[in-house]
Amino acid sequence: MKASLPFKYITAVKNGKHYVVFDYKDKAGKRKRKWVKTDLPEKCSKKLLNAKVDEIVERFSEDFGNENNKCNNTPLSHQPIKEFFDMWLSTIKTDIARTTFYGYQRITKRFLEYLDKEYPDITLSDVNHNIVQEYLNTKYKSGLKNISVKQYYLALHSAFSYAMKMELIEKHPMDKLTVPRAERHEASFYNKDELNGLFAVFDGDVMEIVVHIAAYYGLRRCEILGLRWDAIDFHNKTITIQRKVVEVCDENGKETLYVETRLKTNSTRRTLPLIPHIEKMLIAKRKSDDCFKKSFGKAYDTEYDGFICRKPNGKLLTPSFITNHFGYIVRTRGLKHLRFHDLRHSCASLLLANDVPMKAIQEWLGHSNFSITANLYSHLEYNAKIASAETIAKVLGDAKSNSESEEIKATNDPHKGKSEQQDLIL
Repeated sequence: MKASLPFKYITAVKNGKHYVVFDYKDKAGKRKRKWVKTDLPEKCSKKLLNAKVDEIVERFSEDFGNENNKCNNTPLSHQPIKEFFDMWLSTIKTDIARTTFYGYQRITKRFLEYLDKEYPDITLSDVNHNIVQEYLNTKYKSGLKNISVKQYYLALHSAFSYAMKMELIEKHPMDKLTVPRAERHEASFYNKDELNGLFAVFDGDVMEIVVHIAAYYGLRRCEILGLRWDAIDFHNKTITIQRKVVEVCDENGKETLYVETRLKTNSTRRTLPLIPHIEKMLIAKRKSDDCFKKSFGKAYDTEYDGFICRKPNGKLLTPSFITNHFGYIVRTRGLKHLRFHDLRHSCASLLLANDVPMKAIQEWLGHSNFSITANLYSHLEYNAKIASAETIAKVLGDAKSNSESEEIKATNDPHKGKSEQQDLIL
């Protein structure tokens, strides 16, 4: 914005087009906003955009200087709520993770469907905490868990926070709402014997190496799928987590795979020692992939060449396949219920049980900070609690026994008896 002008302006993107948004006051001192389209697409040269903006600003300045100029625009706060959400999503698209964006898109679409039915023609300024609360209540009644309702809350809160930041509304419509409390998930764990049983049922399965990597390294599903052969350094014996594969569902319900180098946090990008067992499996996998590629010939799918976790025909395993196939095998083979993600927790629990420090586990799992690891696994650190119990017992000993020993010692002390007799005489 340029404060030297009698008005302020910014550029914004809405529906894939660049706009110039003017902020000014009319004759009565009432604050107004006006959106002027540039007719330029979102992806255009900066030079072209600046020239167009200067042209629009100059024209607006002339009109603003005319005392007979009448602002015939509708204040942005009175715009249809759909237009606002479209503008918000367009603005944040490049700043957030792809999965987060599509999640926000689905949530706002469902919120708009609710508003169209219950509050037709509602504008941005009409939305209040009662309307949002009613909507969240319908989600509770529909059977959604607290953690899912919380996702709705966070998405809508983020949108209206943006409206506040851009001064499109004066008051946040969700300030009076309480954040839904997500129930704590009690993760399941497999011990050493259970994991060996799991490995046995996945022997020869298309997901065999996926299961082993998850158990040994505690990698996330998307991290395992993102592994390419260039992440394996057989010479220096390292494995590097530097990509992820995500599966997103757009507003039309179409699922698409994306390979991303933008990981969850900086700590997620990490290099770990190559465990000999996993190294042997990787070498065997590479050989079998070469054989399958020759067998399938031209029918072999080469879209994801270089990736490790592929089917015999070359197609990349998908996140949904991993979740569904893992659940199916566990269920049909009579194993203890376990989610695929719980292999990550099982890895952490085994490390803790064998006295690996919590800080080392944080770095192994790729958590962004120590508190995340501590909050998740502190209840499993039983060996440390045993050590604490032994230490305090050693320092303080048995209080009752110590007290009795002191009494016996005092009774048998001849000097103490004489002292008491002298006190009586005095």
